[in-house]
Amino acid sequence: MHFLRPCLQSLGEQTVEHEIVVVDNGSTDGTVAWLRDAMPAARVINLPHNLGFAGGNNAGLRAARGEMLVLLNNDTLAAPDFLASIAAPMDADAELGSVAGVLTFAHRPQIVAAAGIVPGRDGVHREALALTSTQALPLEPVHVFGATGGAVCLRRGALEDVGLFDERYFNYLEDADLAWRLRLRGWACALAPAARVRHIYSATSGHQSPLKQRLLALNRWRVLLRCMPDELLWEYVAAILRYDLLAIAYATVTRTPAIAQGRISLVRELPRLLAERKVIARRSVVSASELRRWFGPAQGIRQTLAETKRLDRLLADR
Repeated sequence: MHFLRPCLQSLGEQTVEHEIVVVDNGSTDGTVAWLRDAMPAARVINLPHNLGFAGGNNAGLRAARGEMLVLLNNDTLAAPDFLASIAAPMDADAELGSVAGVLTFAHRPQIVAAAGIVPGRDGVHREALALTSTQALPLEPVHVFGATGGAVCLRRGALEDVGLFDERYFNYLEDADLAWRLRLRGWACALAPAARVRHIYSATSGHQSPLKQRLLALNRWRVLLRCMPDELLWEYVAAILRYDLLAIAYATVTRTPAIAQGRISLVRELPRLLAERKVIARRSVVSASELRRWFGPAQGIRQTLAETKRLDRLLADR
């Protein structure tokens, strides 16, 4: 509730009319009762237990009435023109299936936390422009590979084409999976640089928590096996496996078993993931060469560790 109150207050300051759907994901702190008194205009969906980011947002998407569906984490504060800015590119371009907003750090709003998704040749999906100054953002909307789920506008017709989030992801990279499925069906994505929200980073599960480490390790391979076309998977397989070997070595040295556990738990899912891969591939309408241009370089271990330490220092200042 302490996150949700300022989030909803920021939505009350928006410059365009909108419907608010609040999904309570099995909370136990009195949020539902408070919402009914404080926000009687909001539609409240009270889930009996926590379905994670994917399941909770799917419940909201199914209940929402609009043609443009905006997702916001509860731990965000939207700028007054956020909804107008994130909807504008979609109004102007019928080929856009999604529009990415800009997430900044709540305590350092001049630093970007995420401005869309960039797939890497090492199989890692990174936040575009993460840890850079907001001055590095483009002045006008530009096309990007996909949108981060914490602040995104989705077209209803695109979701009807590709489906909602895969709820088995629970948290983390379900947005990358959806971004892939949209891309494979020919739906474009744009970044709206003026659509900004301040985000309390990893407020729900905790930065570097075992839950987050395990799900990131497992969900990374779910995305690759379900969505990456054969040609690209074989082209980048050496970099992908190198990353995994380094991750397991890091987990051994730092005694963080969740990193390895996530990968081990993938084994029992392989038959299902490979079957889903065939279905997704059959529906693809874009070429590997068209997709290749969106990929960023594989990162070295030193660069990855340096970025991790920089993020740790940034979050320690909260």
